[in-house]
Amino acid sequence: MASNQQTRPGIGELAKDSARDRIGVVMGAFGGRVQMRPIGGGKEWDAMPDNVVAPSPREELSPRLAIRNGNSRNGL
Repeated sequence: MASNQQTRPGIGELAKDSARDRIGVVMGAFGGRVQMRPIGGGKEWDAMPDNVVAPSPREELSPRLAIRNGNSRNGL
């Protein structure tokens, strides 16, 4: 049986906080909230679990490119 429900991104995956219209990395969950961090690092923010969704391929492209560029500058 197929499911129409989308799975939420897991720890370490890119996700979109739809309430803030921000893309970040899921760092964990605590106290009924999801902790997210900006792609390039920085201060984490809390998001409500219902607002954390997988980004569309278009939304995901720019952050993934930024990660790869950062890795190549660092020799990874």
